[in-house]
Amino acid sequence: MGRAAAPPAAGRVIANRSIPAATVIPVLSYADVTEAADWLCAAFGLEVRLRIANHRMQLVYGDGAVVATDGGRPAGDGHSVIVRVEDVDAHHEQAVAAGARILQPPTDYPFGERQYTAEDLGGHRWTFSQSIADVDPADWGGVLVGADV
Repeated sequence: MGRAAAPPAAGRVIANRSIPAATVIPVLSYADVTEAADWLCAAFGLEVRLRIANHRMQLVYGDGAVVATDGGRPAGDGHSVIVRVEDVDAHHEQAVAAGARILQPPTDYPFGERQYTAEDLGGHRWTFSQSIADVDPADWGGVLVGADV
């Protein structure tokens, strides 16, 4: 087994208003995203940070975060994990060298992230994300509603 890369140090991952500051962000799918977010807030004390149309919401709790997404979209078995990294291209090269199945190569997105998605040996989906710009969510249709504005 190879040595794991060190996690990014605070301050080395740039801030981006379009993604929570958490380093690891689970993505869970639900039949009704709004109902799920309301329930997660009421039951577990999470707070809605960002609404993305009617198909995705970012929720926060302390310095942690979770994304609730529309279950009507293909998402494997209904969950995945987002991990914020300092250099997505170097991380992608490491994953390819280790034999990861790449589902989506590194791609720049209008919300200020460069991401790639891979599948691990158990079939779980992992999206690795590098903030490349601080983008106002309003620029791409998001509505920032959380206190970390």
